[in-house]
Amino acid sequence: MPKKKNLDDREIEDHVNDNSQPLNMVHSKVKFEVFGEEMIEKSVKASGNSGRIYLPPDWVGHRVKIIRID
Repeated sequence: MPKKKNLDDREIEDHVNDNSQPLNMVHSKVKFEVFGEEMIEKSVKASGNSGRIYLPPDWVGHRVKIIRID
């Protein structure tokens, strides 16, 4: 691997992607830890050229986080 020097004149390795796929094509799962009040698991429904999830009316005005799980 090529070596480069950083600002402290120490040698550092230039990391190269050795995978055959580009970085944007690699799909791996990550773990999230989220704190909240309630959780609902739903499927996304088609809506024009987008997707839609209906949530309970008492959630209106509150912040939510959406995580795609598959």
